[in-house]
Parts: sequence; C-alpha cells; structure tokens
Amino acid sequence: MTKTPMAAGATCFVAIVMVLSALLSAPSRLGAQVLRNPETPYHFLRYDDVPSDQNDPYWPQDFWSPLKFIPLDIAPGSYINFGGEDRERVEHFGNPFFGLTPRRNTTYDLHRLLFEGDLHIGDTFRTFIQFGNHLATAPSTSPPTDVDRLDLQQGFADLRAPIGQDESVTFRGGRQEMLFGSARLVDVREGPNVRLSFDGGRAFYESPDIRVDAFVVRPVVPKPGVFDDYSDPGQAFWGLYSVMPVRPVPGLSADLYYLGLDRRNAAFDSGVANQTVHSVGTRLWGQAGAWDYNTEGVFQFGSFGARDIRAWTIASNTGYTIGSLWGQPRLGLQADAASGGGPGGALKDFYPLFPKYAYFTEAQINAPINVVDVFPSVTIQPRRDFAVTAGVDFLWRYSTRDGFYQPPGVLLVPSSANTDRFLGEQYNLHAEWQATAHINVNAVYVHFTQAGFLKSAGAKSIDYLGIWTAYIF
Repeated sequence: MTKTPMAAGATCFVAIVMVLSALLSAPSRLGAQVLRNPETPYHFLRYDDVPSDQNDPYWPQDFWSPLKFIPLDIAPGSYINFGGEDRERVEHFGNPFFGLTPRRNTTYDLHRLLFEGDLHIGDTFRTFIQFGNHLATAPSTSPPTDVDRLDLQQGFADLRAPIGQDESVTFRGGRQEMLFGSARLVDVREGPNVRLSFDGGRAFYESPDIRVDAFVVRPVVPKPGVFDDYSDPGQAFWGLYSVMPVRPVPGLSADLYYLGLDRRNAAFDSGVANQTVHSVGTRLWGQAGAWDYNTEGVFQFGSFGARDIRAWTIASNTGYTIGSLWGQPRLGLQADAASGGGPGGALKDFYPLFPKYAYFTEAQINAPINVVDVFPSVTIQPRRDFAVTAGVDFLWRYSTRDGFYQPPGVLLVPSSANTDRFLGEQYNLHAEWQATAHINVNAVYVHFTQAGFLKSAGAKSIDYLGIWTAYIF
C-alpha cells in the first residue's frame, strides 16, 4: 500500500525521534550550559559583552583571555575588547519553494566569519566596529542574504550621560544590529548568512524600572562585493520601544511599542504600491512557577497606495516544564494568527517588518502573513548542555482571498490558485548542543507536508536538513 506524503513524513519524523531518544539514553559526563538560560559570557548581540561577564562561572580561561577587556590608561573604566565568530552552516533542501520554481534539490555550505573591536573610554564614550565575511559554496536559496565577501557589519559610536542614580541616556549613531522583544517584528536575521544591520540614529534610556529605545534608521542592503553595502533608499524605519517589569505581578514583564515603516513598491497578492505602515503593539511575557508565557498583539494602520491599511496579528508561546521527570520536559504550544485579505477596500495583510526568518522553523518556509497556525511541541533536556525539541505545526490561510507568503514577505502562491484554506503540516526536530562556552552545535530536520491550498496549486512536499556549528570568542 502506497503511503501518502503526510504518512511518509510522519514515519520519517518518528524514526528520527526514536534514534535521538536512543542516543540520549547513553551515559555521559558532559555538562556546561543550560540551554533554557544559557550560562555563557558571550552575548547574541556582541556589543552587549561587558567586563562583568568575566565573573560568570563559565568564563573560559583559555588563550583568548589576553584579547578580552584589555584595560587602558585613558580614563577610569577604559578598555578595549576584541572578539569574533566563525559559523559554518550546511543546508539541504528537497523541493525548495515546494518545487514551484526551477530550483530542485540543493545542498550548500554557508560560511560566516565576524571580527569586532569594542573601545570604551570611561563610562561616556564607546565605539564598536565589526567586519564580516560571508560566502556560500554553491548557489543557496537566498543569495541576497548569503554572500557578502567583506564589509562593515556594524560600526557605531555611543555617547552616554548619567542622569540620576542607576539611570542613563545613550545616543548611538552609525551601523548597528537591532533586536526587540521576541524578534517577531525586528530581528538580526540570524538564520540567513548575512545578519541584518541598520544605518541611522538611536537613543535609549535605561533605569531599573524601564528601558525605552527611540530610533530612525534605514536597513542595510548587503552586496556580494567588498565594502559595497548601502542603506536602502526605498525604506525608512522609525519607532519607540519600551520594556518594563510589572512589579505587582511577580515574574511578569511588558513591552509597549510603536514602529513605523515607509517602503516603496510593496508587493502583496492584491497589488503593488508604496506603503506606509504604523504598528502599535504590546507583549506580555514571563514565568510563573513551572509555566512560561509570551503573548503579543499588534495592530497596523496606514496607507497602501490609495488604500488604507487595517491589519493585525496575535501570537503566543506558552510552556509547562515538568521538572520532576527525566529530561525536564517542556510541553509547549505556539499559536499565531496574522490577518490577510483580497483586493478592494482596506489592505488587510499584516506585514511583519524585519522579522525573524526562522520564527516558525529553521527551514524558513512560511512568513507570518495571512496565516493561522497551531504548533504543539516538547523539549527534552537530559543534560545541562544538550536539548531536543520536536513538534508539528499545523497551518491554514487566514483569508482565502489572499495567498501564501515566504520570508520576509514574498508571495509564492497567489490566492487565485484555489479556494482551499488548509496549507499542511510542518514537522520539526531540532537538537542543540552547547559543547563549550565557545562552541555551539545545531542539527535540524523539517518536513513540510503540503495539503489543501498548496497541494492543489501543484506544490510538492519540502524536506530540509540543516547542520551548523559556531565558534565564538
């Protein structure tokens, strides 16, 4: 009896889970980081590294130490810090873009090499410079964000002014990475090879009770040559983002924000026009006992050519960790809805601005536009340095008058293909090993079983395998 694509994908998924479970049952003496709260002195945004990181119990005492936080006799508290990263990522796609383009099975390696210097003069002045080298061994599925031979990844200067006890204002100008909240709207684009930077100005106020960021920037367009990246003249991005603890409720924090984006020739299923979109949102997140939660809602308004914009999204990620069981399993449920709509009247497509491409899975197959999904998962962490997550994401179109989009917001299948709503299931298996404070290893398998709308449009199932390791210092 011939198996359906869904059954074949499920069988493969279960087989991999069984193999990993067997491997995890083997004894081991490895132990370093806790993946749920990584105990590593190296930050995801490298400009957040500070001398106090050396007090971390996992600070690596190795040959890189002479390059870290070198004191300078300029002013009290002055120092220079050097660091870098080498990431090698191998990706394989079976039927990328669901086989709807000429691309067929493809395998390639993405090489990323970063090196930075961070100079602090007292507590007032700081300059951070980071250079990047990004290469692909074969044509990847996203060349514009994968190849950049040599360029300035980040280069900015800070002026900091204390304005009270434990309070300060910092003014920043230049090229910089930005990440806000759960990275649903503003992210560094870690999945692709070239991380996203912005050119412009930023100011932020910090106190024990709140942090507020204000910025006016343009996204940087990566080019494959040497020092040829530039600010995108077709986009302007500005906003105000605040984060604060809600002290009456232990463990609860709240984000409140406004983000504005102006871009030329924005393309949706219903047409192409200049777009000015304003996003107003809030995020409630935290932990209460064994529960963790992260819920976000956004409303968008503005103009799309001669049309108004009326769009929205709501997203949640909730988990319950059973600490008394082997592997401390976390039972998770991610649920999202993002509006969409057809021609005529207001534009109802939610636009995710500069999102985390791997918001759903590392395969980066679908964008949070015109979609509803329910994504149950389980994460098992049998050792302090190793964790495995398995889950299945069920996806539907929000509106049958709108199409299917891929990151960051590219229409792949138009609404005219058919009237089905269901899109399919996305099976996800992700293993992560924090081998040392320097070395992180990931392996991901994703199988997208096309159904309903995609299947009727001629789409084939997608298989994705990604393996990457990063060395950071």
